[in-house]
Amino acid sequence: MKITFLGTGTSQGIPVIGSDHPVCLSTNSKDKRLRVSILVEWNDFTYVVDCGPDFRQQMLNAGVVKLDGIIFTHEHADHTAGIDDIRPFYFRQGDIPVYAHERVIKALKRRFDYVFETKSKFAGAPGVQCFEIENKPFTIGNLNIVPINGLHYQLQVFGFRFKDFAYLTDFKTIAEEEVEKLKGVKVLVVNALREKEHISHFTLQEALELIKKVNPESAYLTHISHWLGFHDEVVRTLPDNVFLAFDNLQITL
Repeated sequence: MKITFLGTGTSQGIPVIGSDHPVCLSTNSKDKRLRVSILVEWNDFTYVVDCGPDFRQQMLNAGVVKLDGIIFTHEHADHTAGIDDIRPFYFRQGDIPVYAHERVIKALKRRFDYVFETKSKFAGAPGVQCFEIENKPFTIGNLNIVPINGLHYQLQVFGFRFKDFAYLTDFKTIAEEEVEKLKGVKVLVVNALREKEHISHFTLQEALELIKKVNPESAYLTHISHWLGFHDEVVRTLPDNVFLAFDNLQITL
């Protein structure tokens, strides 16, 4: 299984438009972060988790030519706003499978009604095939996926476990029974927005506490804001098995 970090930034990306924060002015490519998403590949299957506003550029950067489906964590724009850019895949493949909570699918239908239209569909619009998921395992492309339930402030969000790999983004709260689902993973990815307390995201310390509980072989931090600091400085402060993810980083399990 190969994981590509398509984007590792927070909702505004880094650099933030108009910001003069030193991290936003950095010339280090690892400090430039598109909106958060990953590409998951195994055997001949290719899936993405979330498709935010940078989806088109991320697909070009990663050289993706086939997309077997999109798995959504939740409905916020930085995780869904790129859905129109599935068009090239749709034109070649037909309806693109979408896996999401019932609430998320309803939100997508309100915002992107033309994508879900079936009776009088515009000729240039993409199409999807919807699969509602709950907090129980489901199968895609011969692989069993285990949802990990959490709260993004008061909004329910899903993380996902793919065999020995687990991906959590936009988490602030996670119950102990959900932590148990993560036990035994080799690689854990967790959101870590910044050091200062935030109402809807793990801080760096909260992310490290969860990593310590799960005890994976290695862990990567994502959904990072410029307030966390320069990539090369932050990595020097982390435990030996914890790494700061960056755009286009690839890991293989």
